[in-house]
Amino acid sequence: MQVPLLDLKAQYATIKDDILSAVSEVLETQRCIGGPKVDEFEKAVAEVCDCKYAVGTSSGTDAILATLMALDIGEGDEVITTPYTFFATAGCIARTGAKPVFVDIDPKTYNIDPAGIEAVITDNTKAIMPVHLFGQICDMDPIMAIAGTYGLAVIEDACQSVTSTYKGKKACSIGTAGCLSFFPSKNLGGIGDGGMVVTNDEKLYKQLQYLRNHGMEAQYVHKKVGGNFRLDPIQAAALLVKLPHLDEWSQGRRDNAAYYDKKFAGTCVQTPYISPDCKSIFNQYVIRVPKRDALLEHLRASDIGCNIYYPIPLHLQDCFADLNYKQGDFPVSEQAAKETIALPIYPELTDEMKDHVVKTVLDFLE
Repeated sequence: MQVPLLDLKAQYATIKDDILSAVSEVLETQRCIGGPKVDEFEKAVAEVCDCKYAVGTSSGTDAILATLMALDIGEGDEVITTPYTFFATAGCIARTGAKPVFVDIDPKTYNIDPAGIEAVITDNTKAIMPVHLFGQICDMDPIMAIAGTYGLAVIEDACQSVTSTYKGKKACSIGTAGCLSFFPSKNLGGIGDGGMVVTNDEKLYKQLQYLRNHGMEAQYVHKKVGGNFRLDPIQAAALLVKLPHLDEWSQGRRDNAAYYDKKFAGTCVQTPYISPDCKSIFNQYVIRVPKRDALLEHLRASDIGCNIYYPIPLHLQDCFADLNYKQGDFPVSEQAAKETIALPIYPELTDEMKDHVVKTVLDFLE
């Protein structure tokens, strides 16, 4: 039996007519930049995130970059984040001229460990960027307390965690701003790249509005250097069709996670730990096992989709060699990179497919 890591066609089949109609509507109007669909989607996402404002961007990466630019973070500044995440988090910090400063992760949640943050704060620190990895929000209370003590901005990288909650608070609503990605594989995925910045800060919101359009406040009047970070109206139209299904799809992932948890109970498979303070959307279902690399090859040979998030922590990437980190600096991240593997979790999985995944994993490990 073939079980892909993600099957976007299965989801698309249930909403195909609505997607085609929404995209066709944009094409008929020929409002191909900005317009009412983008405005409508921004308002809808702000509401879903329990925030006042939202600014659509061309990708989750550009959402992070635009937020850093709007906060005037640049040359000589430092931003604290995690080495165990997708590259864009630290890559955007470096692109502004600022320095990524890494803190190791919690061994259970894989999110940044707040206990390590205060020790790396310097006079150059301007922000903390916690990443809500795999669909679970970081332990935000201590992070916000530290930020308050030192006067730091908090940028939530929520690209994997739209609508996740922490103590009842939605992702993006806790910090200074939150960044979302609508990459097709996300719980709320577009038909291409797309992203959004969500905030309750009106001043930041207004800056982001013109920074995403080359820093242009009025036509051909540029007070700042921005970028072409605009969200496409075709993406907004498609995402508006998908948004009402998001809670149902995320619950489907939670149900599948619970199914896996039960089947793996009592085995050597370490299943995802979800804090009692959190409600995860399971953007990924990541297990921890011995002989991870051999299991990866076995699953692929058995036509079961799987992936490693992330095989090389950011502090060991060649492009960050000038930061002078070395092997052993962040042992928890390095160990996670060697032992974790993601299994299929999308809501359209059948029990038969999940049972096949479980049996294949356990047969190999036994």
